[in-house]
Amino acid sequence: MTARALFPDVASLWQETAIDPPVLNPLEGDHQYDVVIVGGGYTGLSTARYLAAKGLSPVVLEASRIGWGASGRNGGVVSAKYRLPLSRVAARHGLEMAQIMRRLSLESVEHIEELVTAYSLEAAQYRKNGSLHCAHNATSLAYCAQEAHWLAAELGERSLHVMSARQMQEETGSPDFVGGVLDTGGGLLHPLNFARGFARGLKAEGITLSESSPVTGIRRVTNGVVVHTSHGTVTAKQVVLATNGYSTLTSATDAVRQCVVPFRSAMLATEPLTGQELQLLRHARSYTETRRMMRWFRMAGDRLLYGGRGAFGTDDSSTAYEALHRAMIKQFPTLAETAISHRWSGLVALTVDSVPQVGRLDDRVVYAMGYNGTGVAMSSYIGKHVAEVVTGSAPELGLIWADRVRRIPFYPLRVPVVRLVAGWYQFLDAIGR
Repeated sequence: MTARALFPDVASLWQETAIDPPVLNPLEGDHQYDVVIVGGGYTGLSTARYLAAKGLSPVVLEASRIGWGASGRNGGVVSAKYRLPLSRVAARHGLEMAQIMRRLSLESVEHIEELVTAYSLEAAQYRKNGSLHCAHNATSLAYCAQEAHWLAAELGERSLHVMSARQMQEETGSPDFVGGVLDTGGGLLHPLNFARGFARGLKAEGITLSESSPVTGIRRVTNGVVVHTSHGTVTAKQVVLATNGYSTLTSATDAVRQCVVPFRSAMLATEPLTGQELQLLRHARSYTETRRMMRWFRMAGDRLLYGGRGAFGTDDSSTAYEALHRAMIKQFPTLAETAISHRWSGLVALTVDSVPQVGRLDDRVVYAMGYNGTGVAMSSYIGKHVAEVVTGSAPELGLIWADRVRRIPFYPLRVPVVRLVAGWYQFLDAIGR
């Protein structure tokens, strides 16, 4: 069976509007590099860049095609946000830890602009328009406002502004929100163009990227490892596992698959809007709401994109898409007669503590994954620190550094547990809690 059959194209708006991909051949025959990177998403590409800058020879092995996984399916939201609030980080681990985590998140957003400039990624369409967190009830608004005030008072944050219900309706065109918090940092991009342009730039620098090269095994040898693919091998000193929510594609990444729970995130794109509907989301930011089963939305040209968390598992669900469409119409009633042109989904990788993980399995294997649905900036930036780990340094990563493998407790029960939790969250959202 061909790689195209195993990994069919994603029928997304990004796929339809993407620039041509770089021509990358499968790995064939026997080769030798300093470091093998498993996974050709943002993390793998970033790691390759910084390893090469240190004078090492990396090779990126992608099972499918660059951007086929989460890096080409996501909403293109660039933010300095973690799933774990920084006030909670400070309460549990101290203010200094919260300061470290905030610094890393801000640097990750700045790093996006660095990559866009370095590789002339105009097709990524990066726009620094900020993001708006939309509160669906008074309790959520109070919590968001409290977090914003805490960030200002304790971490000196000046980019956050609390907005009223009237301001929210003027900006979003929806009457569904009682207020919100605007973050003027970050912005939006075309995620697949970002990945493809990044890969093309690395190839031009002489870095080897191989598509259609699923890793089938990793074997320790005296001075390193031998990595096997369907049609070749690579002998190297070290391996970096950067497979995130797609760590179940082959058994070679069994050692890290229990670090994350894949959770499906679905997206809809409308047909091009006309007339009054073009006034929706008129500042073209990214928008997220505060319900536990979070929805998010943005403009992509003259289309509205609407996304949200779906059900656990690896298969699409027509029921999830229908629920998403109903939620979109509830928030934007003027779209009731607007056709949906695209619908697609991808896997978000949730971790046990809601922060990404970078660590070592042993002296030859490093891993980086678990962005919890907020990883466009961080996954593109973390490779800089992964390269430090590979070369023997100890970068300051705060809670992201895993001094031991943080596996999901009771991993075999993940399917019923996640479905139970998701059902409970949906109930709480339905009754306005």
